Amino acid sequence: MVQAAAENTDDESTVKADLCDRSDVIRLVSTFYQRAFADPLLGPVFLDVARMDLEKHMPIMADFWETVLFQAGLYRRNALAVHLDLNAKVELTAGHFDRWLELWTRTVDDLYVGGKAELAKLQAGRIAGSIHRRVRGKSPSDLTTISTIRPTVSTTKAGPDDSLPSAPGYAG
Repeated sequence: MVQAAAENTDDESTVKADLCDRSDVIRLVSTFYQRAFADPLLGPVFLDVARMDLEKHMPIMADFWETVLFQAGLYRRNALAVHLDLNAKVELTAGHFDRWLELWTRTVDDLYVGGKAELAKLQAGRIAGSIHRRVRGKSPSDLTTISTIRPTVSTTKAGPDDSLPSAPGYAG
């Protein structure tokens, strides 16, 4: 089912639909990188440090996002390794990841509406968070592991007065 919404802008009325195929993914990724390259925080990282060639990089990123959104199975690289290499050249801070996610979310919202658009934003947040944690040397998960608390073993014998307090209304 294709979901569409009308959007009124100053110069025209357009209809946004959900992402549905590779051409939509290419449009999204291309628009995003145009914005990222022009961004004062991200642009220098992409252009001066990573020296990203968008023409060469576009098929790779299209494969990545098509796999994320449509389980296409096309992306076979290691996204973390690329970011670890980049982080060795310039520290990738929380600010970089936050700005990346802000631009990505705005680009998705500007172009698309629907379930896959929402998934693109959700997964981008998860991916950005995971990669940022990994370049900082932490767990990729944003979930904290709960440690097992070992009960203290008492050496005294519990008597009738040492029992747990009763719940209100229970005379157990």
